[in-house]
Amino acid sequence: MTPPLARPGDSIRRVAYLGTPDVAVPTLRAIRAAGFEIPIVVTRPDRRRGRGGALSASPVKAAAVELGLDVTDDLMALADVDVDLAVVVAYGRIIPTSLLQRVPMVNLHFSLLPRWRGAAPVERAILAGDPTTGVCLMEVAEGLDTGDIYDCITVPIDEQDTLGTLRSRLVELGTDMVVRCLRDGLPEPRPQVGEPVHAAKIDPSELRLDWSRPAPELARLVRLGGAWTTFRDARLKVWDARLLDARSLDARTLAPGEIDGTVVGASPGALELLEVQPEGRTRIPAQSWCNGARPGPGERLGT
Repeated sequence: MTPPLARPGDSIRRVAYLGTPDVAVPTLRAIRAAGFEIPIVVTRPDRRRGRGGALSASPVKAAAVELGLDVTDDLMALADVDVDLAVVVAYGRIIPTSLLQRVPMVNLHFSLLPRWRGAAPVERAILAGDPTTGVCLMEVAEGLDTGDIYDCITVPIDEQDTLGTLRSRLVELGTDMVVRCLRDGLPEPRPQVGEPVHAAKIDPSELRLDWSRPAPELARLVRLGGAWTTFRDARLKVWDARLLDARSLDARTLAPGEIDGTVVGASPGALELLEVQPEGRTRIPAQSWCNGARPGPGERLGT
């Protein structure tokens, strides 16, 4: 029989922190500002970036160094540190069961579990057209995002929300929730209820705009950032676009991918391009790109 996982006690003062990207920095700063001791921060190893191959620290490591905290990329070093609890936010590695049996851990996850377990919960919620999402504080358990829930906040998704704006709201609310639960004590956990849905990491190929798809789907893809198509055999990124309904199309009927000014046909519907980035250039207003490229009658994107 596998030994049970470690559970936090009633009083929490010493907190380990596990995280890597920018979204994990606000929670680290807030825990420190709230007066909790953070004897160790665990993050990913430095990576080589750029043409020169210089080593680059993760955002969490940079913040930890700025705060004067001890930081390591050795996950197992946590086993030798006396802490009441470990807080995990976008750490990016599976934590072995042997460590979970020694150190109680909670994870801040940006979805309404069990919907969107996995690496890209915010992205998948936007792509699916979910009207709401949320942020959960959960027990770290064996399996992918399967632990019991300590607390959860529901957040509406606005039709204009980008990945950045929605994620920022979730991080802010989740950070407040973590600090409150550390200060007041963790509530009694409850099991996840509902059908699990997996949130796989977004593959770059998924960001390609397929103009044979309905316009609302394409608009949601643009909201993730980095969506792209092609024009005259060169890549064209679409950073901002507006969904047009039938009444705003001025009776124009455009084939999928056909471009008329800054309006591009889908199936059905159309998008109005607002900001684009031609290959090898910076981001520019779509109207400026259109004035320079001068798409001819019947020309299409994505061919």
